[in-house]
Amino acid sequence: MSKKNKHNSTIDQVLTQMVLDIFEQNGNTPLNHKQVSAKLNVRDPDARGVILDILKNEAFKGVLKELSPGKFQLLELKTFVEGKVDLTNDGSAFIVTDDPSETDIFVAPRKLRNALNGDRVKVYVYAKSRGKRQEGEVIEILQRNKMEFTGVVKLSERFAFFIPDDRKMMHDIFIPISDLNGAKNGIKAVAEITDWPAGAKNPIGRIKHILGEQGENDTEMNAILAEYGFPLSFPAEVERDAEDIPSEISAEEIAKRRDFRDVLTFTIDPFDAKDFDDALSFKKLENGNYEVGVHIADVSHYIIPDSALDKEAYERGTSVYLVDRVIPMLPERLSNGLCSLRPKEDKLCFAAVFELDENANVIDQWFGKTVIHSDRRFTYEEVQDVIETKTGDYVEEIEKLNALAYKLRERKFRAGAISFETTEVKFKLDESGKPIGVYVKERKDAHKLIEDFMLLANRKVAEHVSKMGKGKHKYTFVYRVHDTPKPDALANFAQFAARFGYKINTKSDKETARSLNFLMEDVEGKKEQNVLTQLAIRSMAKAIYTTKSTSHYGLAFDHYTHFTSPIRRYPDVMVHRLLQHYLNGGQSANADHYEELCKHSSQMEKKAADAERSSVKYKQAEYLKDQIGNVFTGIISGVTEWGMYVEIEQNKCEGMIRLRDISDDFYTLDEKNYAIIGQRKKKVYQLGDEVKIRVKNVDLTKKQIDFSLVQD
Repeated sequence: MSKKNKHNSTIDQVLTQMVLDIFEQNGNTPLNHKQVSAKLNVRDPDARGVILDILKNEAFKGVLKELSPGKFQLLELKTFVEGKVDLTNDGSAFIVTDDPSETDIFVAPRKLRNALNGDRVKVYVYAKSRGKRQEGEVIEILQRNKMEFTGVVKLSERFAFFIPDDRKMMHDIFIPISDLNGAKNGIKAVAEITDWPAGAKNPIGRIKHILGEQGENDTEMNAILAEYGFPLSFPAEVERDAEDIPSEISAEEIAKRRDFRDVLTFTIDPFDAKDFDDALSFKKLENGNYEVGVHIADVSHYIIPDSALDKEAYERGTSVYLVDRVIPMLPERLSNGLCSLRPKEDKLCFAAVFELDENANVIDQWFGKTVIHSDRRFTYEEVQDVIETKTGDYVEEIEKLNALAYKLRERKFRAGAISFETTEVKFKLDESGKPIGVYVKERKDAHKLIEDFMLLANRKVAEHVSKMGKGKHKYTFVYRVHDTPKPDALANFAQFAARFGYKINTKSDKETARSLNFLMEDVEGKKEQNVLTQLAIRSMAKAIYTTKSTSHYGLAFDHYTHFTSPIRRYPDVMVHRLLQHYLNGGQSANADHYEELCKHSSQMEKKAADAERSSVKYKQAEYLKDQIGNVFTGIISGVTEWGMYVEIEQNKCEGMIRLRDISDDFYTLDEKNYAIIGQRKKKVYQLGDEVKIRVKNVDLTKKQIDFSLVQD
């Protein structure tokens, strides 16, 4: 090709792209060659003829279609898509579509059309992005994710602004003085967006309610709950419904149930537990086997479907466990009273009762309603003491239950279950809720004993229902499923673990599980335990609720559900209702209806986990506020393009060292190797490395801790 032809070809390409851009910029409205020419400011008849040729040529190639003689439109099989906005720190966003196989669509900040993080939107996808990064623009906001925000009121004479806490809310909210609702300057409050006029940079809102002074414990904890959409109190109607439930158990109700009041039964819970939703009964049978009953509070007996109480429990989806408080899913009358399996009281339960032999094989099983009378309320510490000293109340029964639990656990790991033992950090708080100390919660045999019998009940209930009906006639049920990890995520983790000398064999699910368990066991107590465990967990899929019966990868169970905590989880209430319906001979429930309920439950579970994490982050910041200037040893727990996260070994608090603050070199991110590298001296800081840090700054409002690196 001559230079002249090459030059003409480039001009043609540029002109063609300009013509196609006109269709994109006008929302793909059908246009003729004169309209395209006008938009390109082309008036010369010969040049207009060139544009007509381009339109016909692109129609021949299948990029455009000729709707009617001379009228053209972009031919895009999927021009418009719907999805959820995932905002980035620079104000741009990715639109995550419903189809997991689709790539996310990039939207520049000026093309977001006031869409906020989490909003469901309709996006126009540009044709030119084929083969490159998919780009588009928001053309319609279908559903707002949230209209209420927590934040701080900033007052001036004639108007006020509200500064949201949410880092992904990029716009301050304009508050007219008449809508301040008594809020003063600097106060923490909840604001609601009421209007967003076309072309306005900021939305308009009103103060919905005042939370209190910034920095006060109650204010900050309530702000976290409000931020994630959890109500701070129960509606009066719901409280009334709970109070109206009679506390006496009628003789007729007891007659309908299997009576376990004369069988040894006890609860094992944390020392500070307020609600006890599970109990174990134990009896040695004449044939030498053991009868172990897993008795769960019969919440579904008290909550009538579609009542105000039921709707409130569904909306909340779960109890929320912040550092210093529990926000229960059910009013206290139920959670701490009627449904709580308190000692020396008759209580109604839904149970899974097993006959086990010496090797913890299930010889027989029974599911149904029971009445119990708990003989003793144990704390985990008390049971652990019985196991270790071999003395105390019900020592023989506890030892036998522990031995059976060991066998159940062993079998579970042999089948390919994965043991993720993360260190759970707890705070010692003073009367005002201020953290005065940090300790790591230990998981011992007493915890695992209860866990293994709960897993057995959950698994057997799921298996029982999964065997009802065949093929398309399977019975609808609420399962807890956990997908296999994505191969590339697992491969990245395996590559990183190899740096610490751990080989992850990914040939099969079982081999992967075996090598992960070896790693988890070996790393226990070592400084890199948390980093490796968190990374391993991140490489796994997330567990969800669904009616589609697939296996639970992490537990290596073919069928699994949540049956054992209906006081604090709505899916367990659904499981109880469905199981009872099927035990009564009922027909399969509507799958689409239950799938919707499952989706909502999974979302609320995630929100509760985020709120819990946020409260921990706040307490970590509050704890380190008094430690500014102090030096600690930490482990690099995360790397990003703007900094590296470090977790202090001593107290597990995490903060960030900003790359721009490391003065000895210019550092950049090496994403593939989880490292940051100095460009001149080539010094490497890698995930898992030990470093010395100084606490530099703490921002309680943003729950942000800044460290500076102490270099030799």
